[in-house]
Amino acid sequence: MALAWHFWRTRWRPAAASAQGAGGLAAWERAAILVPLALHAWLLHRSILPEGQFRFGFAQALSATVWLGVALYWIESFFLRLDGVEPLVMPVAAAALLLPAVFPGRVSPQSLGNAEFTLHVLLFILAYGVLTIAILHVAMMSFLERDLHQTGGAQGDAPLRRFAALPPLLTMERLLFRLITVSFTLLTLGLVLGIALSESTYGRALRFDHKTLFSVLAWLTLGVLLAGRYVYGWRGRTALRWTTAGFIFLLLAYVGRSFVLEVILKRA
Repeated sequence: MALAWHFWRTRWRPAAASAQGAGGLAAWERAAILVPLALHAWLLHRSILPEGQFRFGFAQALSATVWLGVALYWIESFFLRLDGVEPLVMPVAAAALLLPAVFPGRVSPQSLGNAEFTLHVLLFILAYGVLTIAILHVAMMSFLERDLHQTGGAQGDAPLRRFAALPPLLTMERLLFRLITVSFTLLTLGLVLGIALSESTYGRALRFDHKTLFSVLAWLTLGVLLAGRYVYGWRGRTALRWTTAGFIFLLLAYVGRSFVLEVILKRA
């Protein structure tokens, strides 16, 4: 939260954002971000693998997704200036860090020592994380697109100053589709492995449940978006809407289902 406060004061307040110039992240700011990232990774490991058990739930899934998203943002900031994102990301990361302590999740003894299951979960978490970064790009592109269509004035100037360091909209769009391609590939591999696990465990390729339904919907949404991009040249608001829909479906596939089971229905 201290980092979120710092970045809000230096990146989002109009006067400070104007004075920031073209410096990007300072060396001490990059190092400061690594400290909570390392702490988050350590606490996440202790939460998921306590005393040789495998404990997982919506809190662990969400926490791991946010951690991976921040880590990818940190790496991406070496190549692109993304000033203005930090005040959005840091409070979410701080909240996600504490979630597993409040909602410890469920022990899954059948997954212990199962390398295929571990890889399946890892692929989905990676797909979540990459798509989380894509959603941040969607948010920034929405700001930029709105500012480009404004005629100026007091209301339009502040967002422009806050996000003036971002790359051009077309560059952001190309990056967005690269992220979507990576997420779609990871999701495809996760689904294929999940089908193989279901076949070996339950004797059928697909179990029709909440998780399967929303995972397939997310996969189809991203697949249709990529096909529309390369066949029909989809871009702009069409791409933003499809990306958001895919992210929501993927979020509901596991995090939403586990939240309902663990928190609302109180089921083990």
